[in-house]
Amino acid sequence: MTVNRYGSKTTYSQIGDGMYAEERHQAIAELVATRGRMAVTELATHFDVTTETVRRDLSQLEKLKLLRRVHGGAVSMRSLTMLEAQLEDRAHENAAEKDRIARAAVALLPEGGCTLLMDAGSTTARLAALLPPTGRWTVVTHAVPIAAMLAPLAHVELHLLPGRVRTATQAAVGHTTVTAVRDFRADLAFLGTNGISVQHGLSTPDAEEAATKRALVESAQRVVALTDASKVGQERTIRFAALEDLDVLVTDTRIADADVADLEAAGLDVIRA
Repeated sequence: MTVNRYGSKTTYSQIGDGMYAEERHQAIAELVATRGRMAVTELATHFDVTTETVRRDLSQLEKLKLLRRVHGGAVSMRSLTMLEAQLEDRAHENAAEKDRIARAAVALLPEGGCTLLMDAGSTTARLAALLPPTGRWTVVTHAVPIAAMLAPLAHVELHLLPGRVRTATQAAVGHTTVTAVRDFRADLAFLGTNGISVQHGLSTPDAEEAATKRALVESAQRVVALTDASKVGQERTIRFAALEDLDVLVTDTRIADADVADLEAAGLDVIRA
């Protein structure tokens, strides 16, 4: 309830055009914070306004850091700072899809071998386990589990990057890791990601992890992201690569056709395994 300049009281219990813009902004911010994610079309229907009005509202709310705009809607700032799941927990999530993604990624390897940069992650670890024994592979990685898997193999020349090992990802990070990555030039880099979207690119919650991933991207002639469809449309706090830095996305068949179209329009080759 508000009091207008004539002294009479007006109740704004209704939604839509009967609300002041400031009231609608507050209501939108509360909805997104409560639900975690809202689509533009959902908000337009809820408040009985046009999608163009909602988009303008979201832009203003993003400037105030009350939410983050994403493709087709908005997500709460809380969802952008979610804690990372432990590596062991992530390994069991969407396991069948990750297995298919890893097998599809093997087809991108050149015959005979090459130099690979391998990021930490449950899906990249699956790919490492599938490196063909008929080739000669030089593998550079900061992931302790991947290094432990590849170290005994005669057909792999392994380079384990130095740095502080994070418990969550079991991967080396920090200044020494980034500096060491830049000494290499690889044919292919295989990356994991916590989120990928058209607007925000590839992202992760941790700044040191992001810096290492960024160095991997910069040191490879061709960059391939391996991620299950649950990460598509998700955004985390730190962007480590724009979509134009990426050549191929290998994901699973659960990805929406609209997301495939948007990613391909941005120049990506999208493979659904």
